Amino acid sequence: MLIHRLLDAPKNHLKAFAFSGLVAAQLVTGATMAAHAHADTGRDGGVVKVAGAEAAGLSKALGVPEGARHVSAQQLLKLAESQVGVSENSLGGGTKFHRWYMESPRAEETVARDGGKISDYANAAWCDMFVSWVGSQLGMEHAVGVDAWTVAHAKWFESQGRWGDTAKPGAVVFFDWNGGKDVDAIDHVGFVIHDNGDGTIKTVEGNTNNGKVEIRTRPTYQVAGYGYPAYAA
Repeated sequence: MLIHRLLDAPKNHLKAFAFSGLVAAQLVTGATMAAHAHADTGRDGGVVKVAGAEAAGLSKALGVPEGARHVSAQQLLKLAESQVGVSENSLGGGTKFHRWYMESPRAEETVARDGGKISDYANAAWCDMFVSWVGSQLGMEHAVGVDAWTVAHAKWFESQGRWGDTAKPGAVVFFDWNGGKDVDAIDHVGFVIHDNGDGTIKTVEGNTNNGKVEIRTRPTYQVAGYGYPAYAA
């Protein structure tokens, strides 16, 4: 399956896909999808909500008005940081982020785009599933984006004109461990908590090399770029 660290079969095609009322056209290069592993040391890591009562509880706890589709960066980070400690199983999967993504309509879209089958997501790298899950739980699919492949997710931000090189709280940060700026070489993704002002940023990420959601300090030279969700003022 052409997803993260799964099977490697070259494929190039122009695929139009839609979610949350947005349509994005992007060039999918299958060979690079499997070539880049997306994680803390080389693994990566959407759209059904959590159960209605749980989703409502999350929004209420975060102070998000019922039915709101725009939240602040601070509200999103509060939810992301509340997931610290969630860990994968011995096979590298089995998190609620995997289960959510596999049950989502978005999984069907990305399987159609990338090949394979939905069950292949069960133990796939999950950093981008985590990012997408956080946005989705707050009704921010249209602003945060929904994907399981970091390269496609970064290209979506570019297509929306919301891509740059400045660290901001709540920005979606995309990493290239080799220090490059080529979107096709992106390895990993998370959220910026803040810029430390010393050449590093504080982040919250899923699918770290410890197999958990964790708070990390990262050097900015490893950042390929930032995606900027449209947060409420």
